[in-house]
Amino acid sequence: MPALNEISGIGISSLELLDAAGIRDAGHLARQNPEQLLKEIRKANEALSISKRTPGLAVVDKWIAGAIELVGEQVEEEVAPAVRNPVNYEANSEVAEMLDRAPCAIPLPGQAMMEKKLRVSDIPAGILLNRYSGDLDVRVGDPEAAPRTDVPSRRNATSTERFEAKAQQRPFDPASVKAAVPSQSGGQRVPKSKEGHEEDRVALIRAPREKTNRGKDPNSRRYVRGVLHSHPWSLRIGAVLSLLLLIDLPLAIISAFILLIAGENPESFAWVPKWILGFPLSLPVIGIGYMIWGFSGKCRICTQKLFVHKGALKHVKAHRLPGMGYVVPLCLHLLLFSWFRCSSCGTPVRLRK
Repeated sequence: MPALNEISGIGISSLELLDAAGIRDAGHLARQNPEQLLKEIRKANEALSISKRTPGLAVVDKWIAGAIELVGEQVEEEVAPAVRNPVNYEANSEVAEMLDRAPCAIPLPGQAMMEKKLRVSDIPAGILLNRYSGDLDVRVGDPEAAPRTDVPSRRNATSTERFEAKAQQRPFDPASVKAAVPSQSGGQRVPKSKEGHEEDRVALIRAPREKTNRGKDPNSRRYVRGVLHSHPWSLRIGAVLSLLLLIDLPLAIISAFILLIAGENPESFAWVPKWILGFPLSLPVIGIGYMIWGFSGKCRICTQKLFVHKGALKHVKAHRLPGMGYVVPLCLHLLLFSWFRCSSCGTPVRLRK
């Protein structure tokens, strides 16, 4: 089945929206109703904040039309499979007589399967004649003429026979038991992309590439983990601006106060350098950048703001340093290790593929 990225007009964010709405391939998309699919996409985008703008009905109609054109035929509603060329087995009098004598199949008794060393998988599945299409080779014979040597007659086994059959069962072999060996990751599951889908956008959202964590300890902080954020570079810029704002704000206040006093008493404060004027001058620039990138930095899962101090309860696994709160450790962890845990929901989110 063709992939969604082969359809014209479907980009990276559109693929994520369709994946969140449950659409996996072009054939599945071609069978969708535009209005219903648009509702599902809007619900998914409100919950996950995948894209800043939700596509309109005309865009969804264009996707479905492209999927239908790519599949190659108009996809109708799914109906029960029908037999195209059923076999007219009733025209053969011998076959009809055979079906009258034996309308159903009799399963093999368990004792016969055990004696012949047969497995369930060795017995082919029966095909209903009214579901068979094509040339059917039916051989009719007299069941009384050929004695049934392989399959014994069906009868109830006595208690003595059941005991003997049970005694002939293979005994328990302790050597066949294998001990459960813990994995090298200490019992933790190491997420990775499925083989052959390293370049697939949907697979990269769930887990990083194998080469990203090659040679790293899964228990270390350098091991990149979590779901992929949709705007990794915006988070990096927001983290840098948040740290600069926390540093520059007190320095700008102190330097402005010193410069104000130095202006009143220039002789006593002649030692004050002129370059400290850069702290109050850079504060508006850093503040505007923080409002654009830092204030809009959100978690991919719970959509809570990351670089804003809030008095709400934090997750037990959130990054925290004594005396520095949660924002500064989160920014440092994000910049140093390319992943972080959300302070609100605790979900690991990564910035690298």
